[in-house]
Amino acid sequence: MAITAAEKTGAPATRAETSVDTAPFAPFEWLLAKRYLRARRKEGFISVIAGISFIGIMLGVATLIIVMAVMNGFRHELFQKILGINGHVIVHKIQAPFEDYMDAAGRLRAVPGVKAVLPLIEGQAMISSPQNTLGALVRGLSEESLKKLTLVSGNIRFGTLDGFDDQDGIALGTRLANLLQVGLGDSVSLVAPKGASTPFGTAPRIKRYRIAAIFELGMSEYDKTMVFMPLVESQRYFSRGAEVDVLEVLVSSPDAVDGVIGPMRAAGGPTLHFSDWRKRNETFFTVLEVERNVMFIILSLIVLVAALNIISGIMMLVKEKSRDIAILRTMGATKGAIMRVFLITGASIGVVGTIAGLILGVVFCWNIESIRQLLQTVLGTKLMDPQVYYLTRLPARIDVAETAWIVAMALVLSVLATLYPSWRASKLDPVEALRYE
Repeated sequence: MAITAAEKTGAPATRAETSVDTAPFAPFEWLLAKRYLRARRKEGFISVIAGISFIGIMLGVATLIIVMAVMNGFRHELFQKILGINGHVIVHKIQAPFEDYMDAAGRLRAVPGVKAVLPLIEGQAMISSPQNTLGALVRGLSEESLKKLTLVSGNIRFGTLDGFDDQDGIALGTRLANLLQVGLGDSVSLVAPKGASTPFGTAPRIKRYRIAAIFELGMSEYDKTMVFMPLVESQRYFSRGAEVDVLEVLVSSPDAVDGVIGPMRAAGGPTLHFSDWRKRNETFFTVLEVERNVMFIILSLIVLVAALNIISGIMMLVKEKSRDIAILRTMGATKGAIMRVFLITGASIGVVGTIAGLILGVVFCWNIESIRQLLQTVLGTKLMDPQVYYLTRLPARIDVAETAWIVAMALVLSVLATLYPSWRASKLDPVEALRYE
């Protein structure tokens, strides 16, 4: 066996002579990190701190994923309902009755990207039954146009739209029918404020209609106010003659409406005014976007606080293991090896907690409506009143890119949180650590 110079002279071996560099993240570093995570009974407090840090990261990531998915779901559902009942582009006639709407509709249908052009009459009226009287928004559409609004034609609960143009009937929402306490085949009265002129003034127009269809759009605001009437009948009822109020245009890609509206203006001519769905709902969509961004920032603080728990936990672990660190250093472990041991220990808590939070968040989002109904039954109260939130179910829509960003942020914060305590562990002086042992 080779004898070093220090052994010949009897002098103690220096740290430079005994330290041996090892490959980064060697097996013994992983082994030590695993042992530190599985603390013994007398070090149980360290395990509690590690467990709290793990739960904090898991709940923070899961909460952020769930809340952002619900907000995305609300935004998507509201967009679908708004765009499903209204045209993507509204066309008005400037300073003249819109009597040549058929010619204008023909020109607009020829524009690439246009799916359908729907002539529309819209007016306010009172709708009454023997049990109740309510306000309603009456929309006059032909059978062909109404069937192109798939949100309506695809959600007929009672009755049918077949032969809608040839019958003296109307279609209304389920909530409105329930409030009026009427059903399919019953008759209701529509009262319009502007009717026939008499020597005593304008008399309201009153006419009875049979309920030909009942729909459920899933948005309470529409289901309790919307009434559809055949286009020709609405022209007679509202005294429009041969004109319509507007043309509603459906395009193939609502998000790319800017690329279609230019050719539509050229085809329509100078007497037509065009407004797209973004401009008409700009304030509403801006508020949703600001709320979504602010919520993301606020909930990200939960993950940040959980990462700070990792710092405190690793700092306590370093203090608890100072004797072990000193012994490892005297046995030849380098500063880098010591730093990597505690880096692995802290990062493992963050990585495993992030993965667990991802799984918990995704599973919760997949079953969120069932969970809502279960909690509603247990608590005996409505957790999402359609009167307030407009929608009849709790939506959740997971955005893959956004979820990946949340996971990446949690992983980065978890790793960064371990750098300082790991560096402190590597700087521990073995002599000072063993002085009072």
